[in-house]
Amino acid sequence: MRRTRILTAVLALAAGLLAGIPPALAAHSEQVTIAAESYTWKNARIDGGGFVPGIVFNRSEKNLAYARTDIGGAYRWQESTKTWTPLLDSVGWDDWGHTGVVSLASDSVDPNKVYAAVGTYTNSWDPGNGAVLRSADRGASWQKTDLPFKLGGNMPGRGMGERLAVDPNNDSVLYLGAPSGKGLWRSTDSGVTWSQVTNFPNVGNYAQDPSDTSGYANDNQGIVWVTFDESTGTSGSATKTIYVGVADKDNAVYRSTDAGATWTRLADQPTGYLAHKGVLDAENGFLYIAYSDKGGPYDGGKGQLWRYATTTGTWTNISPVAEADTYYGFSGLTVDRQHPGTVMATAYSSWWPDTQIFRSTDSGATWTKAWDYTSYPNRSNRFTMDVSSSPWLTWGANPSPPEQTPKLGWMTEALEIDPFNSARMMYGTGATIYGTENLTNWDSGGQIAIKPMVQGLEETAVNDLASPPSGAPLLSALGDIGGFRHTDLTTVPSMMYTSPNFTTTTSLDFAETNPNTVVRVGNLDSGPHVAFSTDNGANWFAGTDPSGVSGGGTVAAASDGSRFVWSPQGTGVQYTTGFGSSWSASSGIPAGAIVESDRVDAKTFYGFKSGKFYVSTDGGATFTASAATGLPSGDSVRFKALPGTKGDVWLAGGATDGAYGLWHSTDAGATFTKLSNVEQADTVGFGKAATGASYQTLYTSAKIGGVRGIFRSTDEGATWTRVNDDAHQWGWTGAAITGDPRVYGRVYVSTNGRGVIYGDTSDTSGGDGGTDPTDPTDPAPTGACAVTYKITNQWSGGFQADVQLANTGTSAWSGWSLGWSFADGQKITQLWNADYTQSGTAVTAKNVSWNGNVAAGSSVSFGFTGSWTSANTKPSSFKLGDQSCTVS
Repeated sequence: MRRTRILTAVLALAAGLLAGIPPALAAHSEQVTIAAESYTWKNARIDGGGFVPGIVFNRSEKNLAYARTDIGGAYRWQESTKTWTPLLDSVGWDDWGHTGVVSLASDSVDPNKVYAAVGTYTNSWDPGNGAVLRSADRGASWQKTDLPFKLGGNMPGRGMGERLAVDPNNDSVLYLGAPSGKGLWRSTDSGVTWSQVTNFPNVGNYAQDPSDTSGYANDNQGIVWVTFDESTGTSGSATKTIYVGVADKDNAVYRSTDAGATWTRLADQPTGYLAHKGVLDAENGFLYIAYSDKGGPYDGGKGQLWRYATTTGTWTNISPVAEADTYYGFSGLTVDRQHPGTVMATAYSSWWPDTQIFRSTDSGATWTKAWDYTSYPNRSNRFTMDVSSSPWLTWGANPSPPEQTPKLGWMTEALEIDPFNSARMMYGTGATIYGTENLTNWDSGGQIAIKPMVQGLEETAVNDLASPPSGAPLLSALGDIGGFRHTDLTTVPSMMYTSPNFTTTTSLDFAETNPNTVVRVGNLDSGPHVAFSTDNGANWFAGTDPSGVSGGGTVAAASDGSRFVWSPQGTGVQYTTGFGSSWSASSGIPAGAIVESDRVDAKTFYGFKSGKFYVSTDGGATFTASAATGLPSGDSVRFKALPGTKGDVWLAGGATDGAYGLWHSTDAGATFTKLSNVEQADTVGFGKAATGASYQTLYTSAKIGGVRGIFRSTDEGATWTRVNDDAHQWGWTGAAITGDPRVYGRVYVSTNGRGVIYGDTSDTSGGDGGTDPTDPTDPAPTGACAVTYKITNQWSGGFQADVQLANTGTSAWSGWSLGWSFADGQKITQLWNADYTQSGTAVTAKNVSWNGNVAAGSSVSFGFTGSWTSANTKPSSFKLGDQSCTVS
């Protein structure tokens, strides 16, 4: 299931990740305030959601532990709260690759020191080299040494390790194993400078797929772990014996007995396998090695466990099952430091029916399993699982035995027993960190209690975000685990989107005047790629794919939810009325275009492809290319239409070798004006207007005034305020952004591995902009008006209606209040895009912050759901203040 993780990153790159290379600076803008006010930043809680390939406990201080992720940074354990604290949120846009952590090392001599080897890809996807980060305050702050080569936190083999190690006797000495044939590297000044160990005899030769031409699967996985034998040194002097694992099936393990001066291949070692982990029990003189025939983390069909006696040179095969009976490789490997004869290992690549964990209390002579078959397909488990804190870990599945839900795990390459507490163990999976605090029950025949130990660690890659004006405040489209409907940002949702359960959701949208209607599209190995909801994303049903669809692409919902336009992968742009039971090809727009909807006119849709903007006014059936010029020539573009105003479109994107920035159109894309005060922009979104403002708040991930950051404008882009700071950058934030239409100042930010970040302002002066319709001193609108009242859906006891209020006079309105009475006692149950009161049969609907100003000849719309009993007659008259409106 986690095989899709690399695809998420590749899609993010294809969508514009490489646009983060610094450009030649545009003209400096003075219309920007840098970090002018304080924001509080948090995650919309999901808890986990990605692969955790490494967990590292400090060997000299109790309760000090770290976790590394493949694209989402590093974390430190907080024992008092049983949570994880993120450590790499300060990584900026230009160094986005440094959110991929290939190895971590915690200094046992000085526990305040911690090191991270960072870099996401070794091929061209990451334009920057890797680095070693060093901290003297447990990761609260960092210093960086750039390396002359790349590192691969999200490359094949990333679960092996640890590649970075601190000498336990002389902590100024560190070693780092490099990929791509770059060899073994050493620092003798606590990580400040590094040089290659030129006499190390083997740079590795294993690649997952040598025929791959992308530079991803064909990269040499190189030096994969370094282990010191602490018993061969004294405090202050370099440890003499060092073991190094190499990605070479015939020459996997090397040793130095003279503190790295010379190196030799260990004699008589097993061949035909890769050594994923090497863990030393110095007390008993055993080096344990977990072997697999593949580099992982997804592949692996055969494996073995071996024990090497460091004093005699004797190798012993201690595999818990015969090689012929394995269909997996071994990787996760740990020793109980309180009882070193106790060893545990994982069958990391056992996808079906579950992963397996093995435990020995006699140095590998005999083993027991986390689960056994009783009579196939029935299982007996040595564990219980409680995922109530992260209930989505069941995936909403109901598998047949021998599968169970939730699974014990998959991609289980990280496994550690707390060196100070034999009862505590943590292990990483492709989705979370699991752990137990009664591990020793295993040995007495009891069950261990496993539960997520992941709170605070957020590791999803975000593709799209939406914040409807009613219903749930946040809907997300995520890589690998699909996405969530957050009704409470501080609570883990009960389940990801299901029916269908996309491996990755690429795009979603809601109907602006009917937010209960939601559509999402995504990737799935087999099955539909589009799904719909009529209850604001709480429940879903699958649509039908048109022929040729191979991936999600982008999707747009009409403002009233009556129709949809979809630009999937594998075929051209499509449109449908209703809920996608059949689709028709759109004309006039190229395949692969990005599509969005106008947020007022239900028949107007927009598209963009390769520098051209496209407009449809017939519900997506036909598109016409706009005459607008000067837009970005590539497809690293995102655009959105403003709620409440027809034809108001904002477009962000571009690349450093061409047009790049933020554009605004007020005529449905016929023309665009580039904002001169924005040098680069990659996202755009809208939120509740500030007090006194006549326009919704704009948000963007951009470079303004020479600074990269998250910016806000309350005056239609005339001036900008940076709302994040250098400690809160989260690498790449170029996929999506949106404000909250109900909370002034709140902004939701996408990340590529740190989940959904949201920020709230300390500025309490924000709120409803424009006139206050509840204030009797506000001027009442004057002039002619017209109302169109349309029942769009009706069912037994309930209905849905849309109301369009048009200014047919000659003067603009600054605030409006529309009243009517129901003839049959109907009751409004929910209303969007307006505030309302109802007393008996009388209803008053008033503007919200962003749609109070209505120019002459323009209109504003709102919608609602209601209940009825004996009849549902339409209202016959409407009044704007004391003015009667014509009714159609």
